Amino acid sequence: MAVTVVPSSPEWPALFSRIAADLADALADVPVVAIEHVGSTSVPGLAAKPIIDVDVIVRRENVAPAIAALVAAGYTHRGDLGVTDRESMAEPDEPRRNVYVCVEGTLHVRNHLAVRDILRRRPDLRDRYGAVKTTLAEDPDLEIGAYLAGKSPVLQEVLAESDLTDAEKDAILRLNTGT
Repeated sequence: MAVTVVPSSPEWPALFSRIAADLADALADVPVVAIEHVGSTSVPGLAAKPIIDVDVIVRRENVAPAIAALVAAGYTHRGDLGVTDRESMAEPDEPRRNVYVCVEGTLHVRNHLAVRDILRRRPDLRDRYGAVKTTLAEDPDLEIGAYLAGKSPVLQEVLAESDLTDAEKDAILRLNTGT
C-alpha cells in the first residue's frame, strides 16, 4: 500500500480542535491529563500524511475507563499495536485520525512531544524531515514499515535536540526500524 504525503495544510489545526473537542466530550467522565496534537500535521509547514495524530494522555489507572468511553463514542479499540502503554483507537468517522490513549510520562508520549516541539522551533530540521518524507512517498510500492525506517535517520537528528537519553533514542530507533 502506497504512503501518501501532502504539503502542509492550514486546515489541520482546526481539524485537530474539532477532534479534541469531540474527544473531550466523550471523555467527560474520565480524568484526562491532556489531549495533544502530535505527528507531522501538528507542525506548521511540514509535509505529512493527511491524518491527524492525537495522544490522549491519562494516568495509568485511567487507561481502561478512557478506552471504554471512546468505544462508547464509536471508536474501535485496536490494542497497543506493539507499543507498551499506548492503546490505538480507530476513528468512527471523518476526518481521518490516529487516536492513542497513552500513559502519562512514558517514552512514547515524550518522544511525540519532543519531535513536535523541536520541529516547530527548527525550520531547518522541519524542512529536511519533510523532504525525506516526500521523497520516500514518491515510491508507489513503499510499505509503511519501509517509510518509517527511511525517515528514522532524520528523526534521530531531531531527537538529538531533545532531553531523551541515548538509550531512549535507541529504543525509538529500534521501534521505527523494526530491529
